[in-house]
Amino acid sequence: MSKASFVASLLQEGKFIEKYKEAGNSMLPILKSNQPVSLEPVTDSTELAVRDIVFCKVKGNYYTHLIAAVRTRNNQTEYQIANNHGYVNGWVKRRSIYGKVVKIWP
Repeated sequence: MSKASFVASLLQEGKFIEKYKEAGNSMLPILKSNQPVSLEPVTDSTELAVRDIVFCKVKGNYYTHLIAAVRTRNNQTEYQIANNHGYVNGWVKRRSIYGKVVKIWP
């Protein structure tokens, strides 16, 4: 099990993640590579909006990325996931969003 899939499983169990780190520069300047973030589990009552940073799975890959857009298709809300440089990873349903960034650590 990868680190990211383990974190996803903890979030699905309702556990808060204090300092999660992910490598990469796709979220600069908001997040630096390996800068810790706190993740709150996403539940049915969690509000998700454009520009929120979420921990999610898109096409088999885990990302800590932005919600770039929201749409409704077939009576289901879908979220467009993208990095901070405009690259779109794809559309996901709420069940593929495991956590919401609630704190960015220095």
